[in-house]
Amino acid sequence: MTVNKPHLVVVGSVAIDWIITPRAERPESVGGSATFFSMAASYLSQVRLVGVVGRDFPDYAVADLRANGVDVSGLEIVQDGLTFRWKGQYHENMNDRTTLETHLNVFEKFQPRLPAEFRGSEYLFLANIQPRLQSDVFAQMQRPRLVGLDTMNLWISIANDDLKAVLKNVDVLTLNDEEARQLSGEHNIVKAARAVRALGPRNVVIKRGEYGALLFDADGEMFSAPALPLEDVVDPTGAGDSFAGGFMGWLARPGVEPNGASLRTAMIYGSVMASFCVEGFSYDRLKGLDAATIQRRFETFASLTNFDRASLT
Repeated sequence: MTVNKPHLVVVGSVAIDWIITPRAERPESVGGSATFFSMAASYLSQVRLVGVVGRDFPDYAVADLRANGVDVSGLEIVQDGLTFRWKGQYHENMNDRTTLETHLNVFEKFQPRLPAEFRGSEYLFLANIQPRLQSDVFAQMQRPRLVGLDTMNLWISIANDDLKAVLKNVDVLTLNDEEARQLSGEHNIVKAARAVRALGPRNVVIKRGEYGALLFDADGEMFSAPALPLEDVVDPTGAGDSFAGGFMGWLARPGVEPNGASLRTAMIYGSVMASFCVEGFSYDRLKGLDAATIQRRFETFASLTNFDRASLT
């Protein structure tokens, strides 16, 4: 008997990056929020990608996505334009980076249009694009079971009203700690998360880089997921998007209910996929994984905070 698996749609950027780190440089590094998300989530669920690229986007990258089972029929290729390009330099601590160049190219006029077969998908992740476009995509969906969204400081600054409008339709919001403070006006991260949840998202995930991530769920509970201490971080680009891919990928699996327990498990799978991502340039480390390798990394995460409960009485 064939089991119909639920589908996870992601809408976001597909890009070519020029990455400079303290120890290496790669001028042509395939990136973009939808790319990293799709590669990470593909090991956990059925992914459908919506994005736009130009004639310069490499064929091998499309083949890699297909090889991981990603449905790329929603990837628009504009033959008379160039792909979104970003150039950035990471500093010695690999946490801070400087944007050197940004060329939106075909991404500047991106108007996401979901293929008809995508619109009935049960799960949707709105990666980091303009909030107005995120609302447009949500309106094209029929009745998604779970909606996730990522945003950034730019949209909080220049499109605050549009962002707050789309947040009313969101089940899970992912953002970093600085963005949570900016959006909420609260410096304390617990107060910030509470204020952000009041804007509409039932669950808020605050990404904290090398310090892990925090979940503030719909029941008012808090959970802290660690980051894996690594000896060698090659390229942090896409770590947050890979986290989101692992997180949403787990929740989109058949039989998984988006409750407190499964959200915590999703946090760890998100951290697992982010830890693989940073071990290589682009999505290099997200290729060729298997279930056993991912599960071993998951168990490593579990052991980081495994301890015996004790009592003073």
